[in-house]
Amino acid sequence: MHIEKIDHICFVVRDLEKTKRIYRDNFDLLPALDYVAESEHIKVARYYIGEVAVEFMEATSPESDVARFIEKKGEGFFLISYKVDNLDAAMEELRGKGAKLIDKKPRFLFGNRYAFVQKPQELGGVLTELLYGEFDASRSEEERDPHEG
Repeated sequence: MHIEKIDHICFVVRDLEKTKRIYRDNFDLLPALDYVAESEHIKVARYYIGEVAVEFMEATSPESDVARFIEKKGEGFFLISYKVDNLDAAMEELRGKGAKLIDKKPRFLFGNRYAFVQKPQELGGVLTELLYGEFDASRSEEERDPHEG
């Protein structure tokens, strides 16, 4: 598996607008874009710091993974996403090494194919995502994964 770079780091917050104001007022940072991912029940502000994106996300449903995380652990660091050159091969390699993957097949969102790998407790408490593709929030969230038949 070849990890090309850290694509993004995510933090969960209760109030996205408040977080955006603090980052604007204290650090002069404005989000590169805001988007809603209905399938994940989140709204997100994405900032770019060099090549790495930093995302702040707020749950849009109390049943979402983000809402459950905040309820259990509070606001803060949620996940790291590594960009890989071949997601299918990376997942197969992990399976071959005995890793129990969270996602059995890749998910697809805004032009990216991604998969959550081992449970956080198996990776030092860090939810880890492997990602292939270029993030493009202008694409339809429901757009079909071109790698599926």
